[in-house]
Amino acid sequence: MEHVQQVLPRVSERRACRVLNQHRPTQRRTLKSLDDEESLTRDIIKLAVRFGRYGYRRVTALLRDQGWQVNHKRVERIWRREGLKVPKKQPKRGRLWLNDGSIIRLKPERKGHVWAYDFVACRTEDGRAVRMLTVIDEYTRECMAIKVARRIRSDDVIHALTELFVLNGAPEHIRSDNGPEFTAKVVRGWLERVGVKTLFIQPGSPWENGYNESFNGKLRDELLNREIFYSLKEVQILTERWRREYNTIRPHSSLGYRPPTPEAIMPRLQLVENPR
Repeated sequence: MEHVQQVLPRVSERRACRVLNQHRPTQRRTLKSLDDEESLTRDIIKLAVRFGRYGYRRVTALLRDQGWQVNHKRVERIWRREGLKVPKKQPKRGRLWLNDGSIIRLKPERKGHVWAYDFVACRTEDGRAVRMLTVIDEYTRECMAIKVARRIRSDDVIHALTELFVLNGAPEHIRSDNGPEFTAKVVRGWLERVGVKTLFIQPGSPWENGYNESFNGKLRDELLNREIFYSLKEVQILTERWRREYNTIRPHSSLGYRPPTPEAIMPRLQLVENPR
């Protein structure tokens, strides 16, 4: 608009706006920068660095826990302006409906109704394998435990579940795939004796254990793919730290961007990078 009036000084602002199909108030409005824009941008960048796989909606939830009165639209604007990359969305999956309208997968209805467990594998820097047994509550999305060892056999599964049952009580059902550690007679017999019903998914259908598969994907995406582990002890410490962060801090979209088990008084996050 200013360029048009400079080239054609005898053209009024009203006429130039009409020709360019532009509203006149846009020429008179002065863009004002908010006083807290700079500090908010710094906090967004720090959170994006610390939680590298979080999108702007989860970062918005963390900012609100910090005391910021900000909506996701403003965070998204700053997010895009600073060139921060939003993680790709997972492809949609259809529900597992039968012809009669019933659903194959038992849906969790309350805390302790259905647990799920599965294995995740990684390696330490020397190339040696590490196995992780992840256990979650499907209803609350809480990660009950991540057991880390070089090898995990059926007896180790029983020992891990025993500790969880003593601390949290036994669930009504527990879901898993058909791995030998889960289908072993000793495991099934023990679960039957303590009154826990087993739910085995169909072979080759990992989506039937969707809650646990989703959790394992987050574990791999946010921790395992970002760390070089030099020892088994380091894997155990870092996975336990991530598990506590997942349960008490990490916003979960299906829970209204609240963590599965938020602390009574949310701690103020220390916006510093990890020492490593």
